[in-house]
Amino acid sequence: MSLEEKLEKWRRLEEEARRIRREEADWKFIEKQPPKIRAALKYYIATGDIRLSSSIASMNIQEFRLLLRKARIPVVC
Repeated sequence: MSLEEKLEKWRRLEEEARRIRREEADWKFIEKQPPKIRAALKYYIATGDIRLSSSIASMNIQEFRLLLRKARIPVVC
């Protein structure tokens, strides 16, 4: 498999993970959150970056993972 094929496969997997996070999320719950929390959840949905998302929310990773559960956002690898 060439580098370009590997990159394309990775890009497709990332897009699929983003789609799953977006579709499964409880958007009513997300929109009711304070601005900082809401921004962190939306950032996580878009990127899957739990470290930066938890930092945006001013939470540790364990707290943020609990918030993801409440928002029904799956952790897709």
